[in-house]
Amino acid sequence: EVQLQASGGGLVQAGGSLRLSCAASGFTFDDYTIGWFRVAPGSEREGVSCIRRSDGSTYYADSVKGRFTISSDNAKNSVYLQMNSLKPEDTAIYYCAAGPWDVMYGSVAGDYWGQGTQVTVSS
Repeated sequence: EVQLQASGGGLVQAGGSLRLSCAASGFTFDDYTIGWFRVAPGSEREGVSCIRRSDGSTYYADSVKGRFTISSDNAKNSVYLQMNSLKPEDTAIYYCAAGPWDVMYGSVAGDYWGQGTQVTVSS
């Protein structure tokens, strides 16, 4: 059974940092791209970042470039999203998902989804 477990959300002041984790199981981790998406109140899903496990290629939405960093840990089948210089507009539920690179790059699609973790940035 494919499982993606997101964690690490919380409440932080503007300018602060959080690190989200996505633990994956039930599939061959290296064959997939793992991505982070977010849904803000009243907004549609936005693709934030993704990483292709096979070669480390990454994608970042323009809204987070230079502030967020995605990374992966092979041994732990986990992907992380380091979020720095957080802004109130980063407030959203963040989800991790897995799928093919050509499906997930710059999109809001994914084959497998985990539950969300709430990130709230206060001004």
